Amino acid sequence: MSATPVLALRGVSKRFGAVQALTDVDLEIQPGEVVALVGDNGAGKSTLVKTISGVHPIDEGAIEWDGKPVHVNRPQDAQNLGIATVYQDLALCDNLDVVANLFLGSEIRRGTILDEIAMEKRAKELLDTLSIRIPSVRIPVASLSGGQRQVVAIARALVGDPKVVILDEPTAALGVEQTAQVLDLVERLRERGHGVILISHNMEDVRAVADKVAVLRLGRNNGVFDVKTTSHEVIISAITGATDNAVTRRKARTATASVTATAAKEDAK
Repeated sequence: MSATPVLALRGVSKRFGAVQALTDVDLEIQPGEVVALVGDNGAGKSTLVKTISGVHPIDEGAIEWDGKPVHVNRPQDAQNLGIATVYQDLALCDNLDVVANLFLGSEIRRGTILDEIAMEKRAKELLDTLSIRIPSVRIPVASLSGGQRQVVAIARALVGDPKVVILDEPTAALGVEQTAQVLDLVERLRERGHGVILISHNMEDVRAVADKVAVLRLGRNNGVFDVKTTSHEVIISAITGATDNAVTRRKARTATASVTATAAKEDAK
């Protein structure tokens, strides 16, 4: 990986009136890296995402792009840099087909006329590159499954060839097979060299695809962990701010039960 992150937040703070939503937050995203942003409800994840995507300009700190300070004061600024955000509501138009949704707001034109052939060809190429399987690019989005709708929304974000893709709870309310389809796409984004910020409450999904886990607690950094070398319990402790929580207590009960069962077997011999 490059020594210079494609996106970096340095001491970012954000307040809304008397409410301090973010305080001195740091975050780095490398090209070809999936960083999971996790935290309890109210930890500041949504606010942080909206500062990166230009919805809420930061009050203090700095945002760096390829090592250089930049100003992100509106969504257009983020898009121009190469940041694409897929929000949880997906913002798809159910009455339009896949092609129309992919190019909504960035239609290809030939003079004053929409170039439907060029858009359909580009849509098929993009979906094929990402190994996205849908029945047809000309069927209404309303007829797609939840997983298919999610991958179409992600594909739409890639039309402008961004460097960083932010995914807000992409597997929420999806079934097992649909979740696997979305996680496969996240891995393909990494392979294509995109930096990915994955917001999720599902630790199984996080451990399946993320390289690092950045924990927010009460609007502050509470640790950045390598997924391969960090236990589930350590991450949960960072999220909750306590070493004693439901996960650690359940693990302790399981360990105690195992020891008791082993002792009983030994006594029975």
